[in-house]
Amino acid sequence: MNYIFEPGFWASGPVHIALAVGTVIAITSAVTGVFTVTRGQSFAGHSLADIATTGGSGAFLVGINQFWGYLAFGAGAAAFMEMIGIQRRRGRDVATGVVLGAALGLAALFLYLGTQYSSTTGASFTILFGSMFVLTSSTVPALIVSALLALITVLALARPLLLSSLSPDIAAARGVPVRAVGAAYLMALAVAVALSAVIIGAVLSTALLIGPAATALRIAKGPIKATLTAAGLGIAAIWIGVVLAYDSYYWPPSHRGWPVSFFVVTLVVLAYLVTYFRPDRPRQHHQHHQNSQNNQHAHDTQDALSSYGGAACSRP
Repeated sequence: MNYIFEPGFWASGPVHIALAVGTVIAITSAVTGVFTVTRGQSFAGHSLADIATTGGSGAFLVGINQFWGYLAFGAGAAAFMEMIGIQRRRGRDVATGVVLGAALGLAALFLYLGTQYSSTTGASFTILFGSMFVLTSSTVPALIVSALLALITVLALARPLLLSSLSPDIAAARGVPVRAVGAAYLMALAVAVALSAVIIGAVLSTALLIGPAATALRIAKGPIKATLTAAGLGIAAIWIGVVLAYDSYYWPPSHRGWPVSFFVVTLVVLAYLVTYFRPDRPRQHHQHHQNSQNNQHAHDTQDALSSYGGAACSRP
């Protein structure tokens, strides 16, 4: 075991906090990420991550915890995007781009002012790339409660989210409040992005949100299996990343340690790339797999419809 875990790993308080908080955030990000990819809103998630930079730098400038800056700016941006956007993808992208451009301008200003008027070193790096080992015990309850609230929101809205993702018109016809569901989901997405920004940085938070979900959707059939797979991949990336980052303090020649965010993002990207190296399947088997996916798509739509009391859709 000493070849894997360097001395003091299991006795380290920062490691305990990193593993506990990272696990909860990984699960929340994975579940939210599955719906983000399914709904085609990966760009919105990426934009909220960039906007989180503005919130974190603003919080640092005024002397409060960076998480509250991530959360406030993320939630405000999500509300603004939903307010000026429409349900069509083109409208969402335009709204997202407008908000993103304004936020990045503020981020540049806040980071500049923060470096000019503060003697704190490494703050810009922490905002942009995170550091799980500097989390304080006083912030843990807020992080865990926020993660659980976002997770409960997404799970409670799972069926209407799935239906509105697969067919917004049918969802509206069945009485699903599509706009309200979308707004609630965007708020949960903003919380998930803010949480990811705390542990791996605002710039890299999209990797934990989108990476495990995209990988899971490539290898798992159905939303439930994809969600569980994404959560498992996210937890594995966090735990292995923490172990490697801790062990890197003992690596020669410098013995200075590598950032956790580097290892986490690298593992997430490698897991996604591995799905492209699966053996090629015969054409007939590929066609059978495609038909199975279509049947699963229809089955998911039918299940979502049944929760609203409508007549079940017949399969094609």
